[in-house]
Amino acid sequence: MTRYLLAGGGTAGHVNPLLSLAEEIMSQSGEHKVWALGTREGLESRLVPERGFELLFVERLPMPRKLNGYALSFPMRFQKAVDQVKKYITEHQIDVVVGFGGYASAPAYRAAKALKIPYVVHEANSLPGYANRVGSRNAAAVAVTFANTKLPKATLTGMPLRKEIVELTKTEHRFEANQFFNLDSKLTTLLVTGGSLGAKRINETIEKSRTLLDAAGIQIIHIVGDRAGLADLSEGSYRRLTYCSRMELAIAAADFAVARSGAATVSEFSAVGLPAIFVPYPVGNGEQKLNAEQVVSAGGALLVKDEDFSAEYVASTLIPLLSNKKLINEMSAKAKSVGKSDGSAELLRLVNGVL
Repeated sequence: MTRYLLAGGGTAGHVNPLLSLAEEIMSQSGEHKVWALGTREGLESRLVPERGFELLFVERLPMPRKLNGYALSFPMRFQKAVDQVKKYITEHQIDVVVGFGGYASAPAYRAAKALKIPYVVHEANSLPGYANRVGSRNAAAVAVTFANTKLPKATLTGMPLRKEIVELTKTEHRFEANQFFNLDSKLTTLLVTGGSLGAKRINETIEKSRTLLDAAGIQIIHIVGDRAGLADLSEGSYRRLTYCSRMELAIAAADFAVARSGAATVSEFSAVGLPAIFVPYPVGNGEQKLNAEQVVSAGGALLVKDEDFSAEYVASTLIPLLSNKKLINEMSAKAKSVGKSDGSAELLRLVNGVL
């Protein structure tokens, strides 16, 4: 029996790979023990218990950006978080710590090092976050999702994917997916998603283009996100959802996608061979553009700037592409050629190798 502490959270991009690894661990042996480490504010506070794992808490401590009262109190508060994780590790007799970045990972790495417990870093994005850049220096092993990620000692494992995605076969699940979303099997299906929070530019452009897309015989599954302030809607060939509980079926139904290029989205689409137009999030450090680099280079996706994704772009580029079945099939094969569906098993193999 091995006892694992998996640290990460905040966004779905950190929580989902953590949960995928947790389930891979338990699928190998029910005797293993798994705990997750996160914050009360992140998505992990809901998603981890829903998947049947115990969540241990630490304080959410963003890195200070300017000199103020919070910055002055940060060292003491961070040390308190480290001490809390050390207590968890000791109480649960943890054998190995695995971190996925985010607020919970930094104190977990520091605590594991202090107690001489091996820890492994998994970096989901092409451009590593601060916690993983620092944590990788003393890690027993470092795993990355994308080949262009620059971290020392990195091993390419790919993204740990949910079982529902790994087991997805588009030809076998297409009928179930069409029934679930009440779609016409004769029409081309476009999946549109901006991630769990949504994407303002993508949402607005698709809303403006609905009539054009409908006239071209294209039906849409549009996941607008929690912050869009829009209600679910089923109207003609258009399906609008605030949140999609069966994302694997949305992928199975789709012939093509328009999406942000978060690491999990790029990894899931590539693993099943879903071609896409990626519209990277325009704010931040540019990691989303880099996430899509490999699949775009392979010809399995296109990249368009947020500011350029307009109704005019839909009319001039997206609709002609969606009308070309041969090109879609070619792009699908190219996307799948760079996809990895065994990320959970590869990461677990790496983790178990440091014990």
